[in-house]
Amino acid sequence: MNPEDVQVVAFEIILNSGNARTIVHEAFAAMREGNYDLAAEKLEESNKELLLAHQAQTKLLHEYAGGTEIKIEIIMVHAQDHLMTTMTLREVALEMLELYKRVP
Repeated sequence: MNPEDVQVVAFEIILNSGNARTIVHEAFAAMREGNYDLAAEKLEESNKELLLAHQAQTKLLHEYAGGTEIKIEIIMVHAQDHLMTTMTLREVALEMLELYKRVP
């Protein structure tokens, strides 16, 4: 796989995980306002973006598993970091939503 193809995958991951992060922050805002239904909708929407990022990542993994040599550059490291931190942020947001619901 040539370096340009790897960069395209990295940017797909960054784009979609960035979109997901923005939506998670919208969910946090909805939680603060007490709009828990909207927060839940936003968290579901963020998951759709994360799935797109994950699909881009999976394409790369399939190539690698098939024997394709892939040279990893710093942009891919950044993309993976971006994806994993956004996934973690979403998990925290899901827990926070449940806690917000318990506070009278």
